[in-house]
Amino acid sequence: MADTSTETSRKSRSGRPPAGVYLLGFCLFAMGSAEFLLAGVLPAVAADLEVSLSSAGYLITAFALGVVIGGPPFAVLSSRWPRHTTLVITQGAFAASIATGLVGNYSVLLVTRAVAGVAYAGFFAVATVTAISLVTADRNARASGVVVSGLSAAMVAGGPAGTLLSHYTEWRGGFWVVVALTIAGAVGCVLVIPKVRPRTGPAAESTVTRELANLRNPMLWGMWTITVLTTAAYMITYNYLAAMLADITALSEAWIPAVLTLFGIGAFIGLSVGGRISDRRPHTALLSGTAAVAVLSLTMVAAIQQSWAGAAVAFLLGIAAFVLNPAIYGRVFALAVHAPTLAGAATVSAFQLGISLTPALAGIALGHGAVLTVICVIGAALAIGAVPLILNDRVRQGRQP
Repeated sequence: MADTSTETSRKSRSGRPPAGVYLLGFCLFAMGSAEFLLAGVLPAVAADLEVSLSSAGYLITAFALGVVIGGPPFAVLSSRWPRHTTLVITQGAFAASIATGLVGNYSVLLVTRAVAGVAYAGFFAVATVTAISLVTADRNARASGVVVSGLSAAMVAGGPAGTLLSHYTEWRGGFWVVVALTIAGAVGCVLVIPKVRPRTGPAAESTVTRELANLRNPMLWGMWTITVLTTAAYMITYNYLAAMLADITALSEAWIPAVLTLFGIGAFIGLSVGGRISDRRPHTALLSGTAAVAVLSLTMVAAIQQSWAGAAVAFLLGIAAFVLNPAIYGRVFALAVHAPTLAGAATVSAFQLGISLTPALAGIALGHGAVLTVICVIGAALAIGAVPLILNDRVRQGRQP
């Protein structure tokens, strides 16, 4: 055990996060690809399972509900498990759920998607806590940024690549690759992630009680509200960017993935920038990122008329959006020092809730006959709504002893 601690300390003092942090980012890439892949093959799924497209859409909802509702309770139930074990079990449950759904009918797939969502949320929460335990305290945001970058990679590369593969191998092909990569990630965790003995008896009960008590902190709830608002603010534009490029810009279908990739490249840059500044100036990252999302969302209303302008704004929006994520995690873990696992799970749920809100918000506006670019205006309004909460958090942090 001492050797592991010494090695971890040595790595945490080096210029880059240890290998375990990057491994966790890869694992999140593998699992997150399943979330973004389904949207790309939804018509094929509906046709193959002989259900309507709207019914097939419930498969996305099932996953989201699994993440939002199941994540925090799973974190409490698994609190007595060592993080190393939890990481492996959640990946195993995720891979098993995806695989079972691929060989079952619609009802089986619906249930297994929900189970996969719970496992995904459990892994995400424990992965971020594990990542910050592998580095020194002044690099928490950077370590969490590396882990979250796996989700960005899933959005930009995993989902589209899996969709392309599924077009050649039927829709299940991409998901089988996800299963294989998830199993590989679990094996990696067995080999790389340090083992720490879990607390048992009264100590374990005290840990759970303390974690639950920490959730009463109103500043934490403020950060989760900020998470929901800011995530919905940029994801609503991203989710409808392809539609705007096709209907408004009249961009060739072959070029639309390239513009979406630009958003992802910007996201990687944003995570890098956000991870470097958020440990020392979290509110600077939060305010600048949120303000930029609001401005760029409004700019997109006009920019989408021209392909080059829309592409440039999409790239910048990716940077602004993902500057926020390391800062959010940095603040959450600073406020929940004694409740990292449960707070991490709740943060994952907040991110997913923000993503899940976008179809409903867009549907309401478009259902009343609004033009497609109103999506961007909604995104700007959500970002502006988060600014007072960020300012309030900064003021309240300054009042703390």
